[in-house]
Amino acid sequence: MPIMYNTGEWFKVRPDYYRKVELPTPDWPLDLELEYMLLAAAPYGGPLAVTRDTTKLVPVKGSSRPMIRIFDTTGKETGHILWNHGKLIAMGWSDTEELICVQENATVFVFDMFGKEKESYCIGDEASVTKIVEAKVFQSSTGTGVAVLTTSGRVFLKQNSSKAERRLPDIPNSSINCSCWDIVTEGRNSYCLLGRDREVIKLFPDEKLPTITANLFEKPHDRIIKISVSYNHQHLALYTNTGLLWMGSVDMRQKYCEFDTGRKDMPLQIEWIMNIDDSESDAVVISYPSYLLIVNRKADRSDYHYDPVLFLVAEMDGVRIITPTSHEMIQRLPKCVENIFAVNSQEPASYLFEAQKKFEEKSYKSDEYLSMCRDKMPLAVDECIMAASHEFCPETQKSLLRTAHFGKGFILNHNPDEYMRIMRILRVLNTLRHERIGIPLTFKQFTHLNPEVILSRLVYRKHYAVAIQVAKHLNLPESWILEHWAYDKVLNDSNDAEVARKITERFKNPSVEGISFCNIATKAHLAGRDELASKLLDLEPRTSLRVPLLIKMRKFDRAVSSATQSGDTELITQVLLEMKMHMMLSNLHMTIRDHPLALNMYKKIMRESNRAGLYGIYNTEDDQKAIAEYHFENAIETKSLESNLSPIVNAYTQGRCTLEAELCSDYSRLLKLQKTFESKYGGTFSGLSVHDTILELLHLGQLNEAEKIRNSFKVPERRFWWLRILTLSEHQRWDELEKLAKSKKSPIGYEPFVDVCLKQANPAEARKYIQKCRDSRKVHWYIRANLLNEAIDCALEQKDIHSLYEIKKKEDVVNDGNLLSKVCNCIAALESRK
Repeated sequence: MPIMYNTGEWFKVRPDYYRKVELPTPDWPLDLELEYMLLAAAPYGGPLAVTRDTTKLVPVKGSSRPMIRIFDTTGKETGHILWNHGKLIAMGWSDTEELICVQENATVFVFDMFGKEKESYCIGDEASVTKIVEAKVFQSSTGTGVAVLTTSGRVFLKQNSSKAERRLPDIPNSSINCSCWDIVTEGRNSYCLLGRDREVIKLFPDEKLPTITANLFEKPHDRIIKISVSYNHQHLALYTNTGLLWMGSVDMRQKYCEFDTGRKDMPLQIEWIMNIDDSESDAVVISYPSYLLIVNRKADRSDYHYDPVLFLVAEMDGVRIITPTSHEMIQRLPKCVENIFAVNSQEPASYLFEAQKKFEEKSYKSDEYLSMCRDKMPLAVDECIMAASHEFCPETQKSLLRTAHFGKGFILNHNPDEYMRIMRILRVLNTLRHERIGIPLTFKQFTHLNPEVILSRLVYRKHYAVAIQVAKHLNLPESWILEHWAYDKVLNDSNDAEVARKITERFKNPSVEGISFCNIATKAHLAGRDELASKLLDLEPRTSLRVPLLIKMRKFDRAVSSATQSGDTELITQVLLEMKMHMMLSNLHMTIRDHPLALNMYKKIMRESNRAGLYGIYNTEDDQKAIAEYHFENAIETKSLESNLSPIVNAYTQGRCTLEAELCSDYSRLLKLQKTFESKYGGTFSGLSVHDTILELLHLGQLNEAEKIRNSFKVPERRFWWLRILTLSEHQRWDELEKLAKSKKSPIGYEPFVDVCLKQANPAEARKYIQKCRDSRKVHWYIRANLLNEAIDCALEQKDIHSLYEIKKKEDVVNDGNLLSKVCNCIAALESRK
């Protein structure tokens, strides 16, 4: 079925089809003459760096200082670098769109796509001393690496800026110059391939000796002058001075073909065309001045005449060609596209495409074409959807998607998810390819990078509105994009009030989640705009984020207020410690005095770490009670309480703490008396309480002194009597104890007398005082004193039958027949009276 549709740029390199895709033509500045320039282009439609080629004679215009100019793919200049370093050897781009420049002394400078320097590092001291003649920027498993070839013929390799450089094995017979070289990455390792005369030398980091491979070509030649490694580092192309091209695997064990180009001039570049469908390489593109040659693995060729100046950019699914007047991409034709649009195609997708066209024309032939593909309708629909994803022309995309939509109607329970996914991605891709954005990505590149990376590149180029719409379209979070927009406003808009208003207005949308005003305020603070930072912090609801930045800004009053309102003790402690480090104590005290929680926590911190600072707070607040307690604690710790009691009493008095002042005053008098007693009677009185002091005096027999202490400190008479009977009983002074009991009515009763006598095992003395006890307690004490006869008589007298039963159980009664008989008789007598 002959269908001629969108096939004008197809060409065949047997047995496969290839195509040239037109990309937006760069609008280069008038003062840029590419024929005198070196150009380094980033893959994935990234920026381009251009600088003058020092090997070419060029008329000087303007300043003679070297300059690197940076453009996007539409020719718009995004930045420039005035090169004031040493001789520039090579340029290249990292996988994060950073420009890497290598100069003669092996120093590497890294710039962003706007020309701002980000970092610099050196490949190594030896390379720096010996100087370098060539350099390569390559992609490794750990990032973007740099390899250099020194004037002494040694190769040094650094896989990324953070890793140490590695010296590769020395080149044998290094006096013979190498004509070409390239870097190959396999897994986590990278190694070097060098072309010298008719041999290829492999330098692997972990090997002591290099591996030399020769006799790869069948036809005669003098030397290899070009080496090209495929984008996936699986294939190798070698080019000789006689125009021979060798294609094979990168390990050189498999040879694909050997092709004679018939040209003797030096090629400008050689790049591999990667296959869209299976990530393999089928052909190479060789550029000469005004001429382009495509050769595949089957040794078939195709050629084109071009502008005198052209640059090749290797991509993961093709090769881009940049000239002063055009921007194109050569690709292996996707199989799904070939199935639909190829001449005489008999594939189901081709019939479905024609059926849809006839259906729009309202032709009966639509049904005829449908009948040819109805059995394979799912395959036809899938191929139309996939073909649409590989097309650059929006009209072709629409035609293919209309065809897929048409075919879906003939499939029972068809899942439309893939159709919707591709349609969403195509809308994004068409937006990115627009000349205003200038990122001509293919579908395969888009899926490889993933949408998050695409969004980050849009944000980095400051296409915030487009990035937000893309994020919404792909159902991705947009909050981080708005944060970057806010960062840009903070750095570039000088009106604080207007910036705060715009950010507030933009972020008040309830659909925007996860926004951190603190991050934006941090940017404002770093930019020296603390007033704006303060306004933004007022919008931050999370205290844990707000307080640390307030501390950095030295806004301690707001920081302590926010921390205390949150009730987070750890946060309050953090603020207080920072304030202590950066503020005068007097200012600190004045700041926290209005925040009771912070004040109490500060006191706790000072109590544990710096007692002197605590006194300063009390003094500032005129807290006399706290000052007295502070002196008290210090006096106890330093064992100087006596000498400090006077200021403690004064502080309590000034603080109107009457009770505490009296207690301290009394203790001061007690200490003086204790010193007197120690000098007069010996012993240790110091540190004793009033109770113990009286007890000690009674033990010493100083009743008069004890009486004076009792009267002086208003010790209750009951306590004093207790102390007297205890000391008399301990010293076995029974006469004095009896005299005390008879001196006057006991204020504590007579049971204590009985108790102390029994403790001293003297029941005879106890009998004297039991008679003076209350009737209800006499039986109890007689039993305690083991005076069982008296206990029985007393119980009978009091008619206490329960006590009699208790006495009857006693062992002494059970063993004594007389006592047992007496108890039983008394019990019987009492029971008979009931």
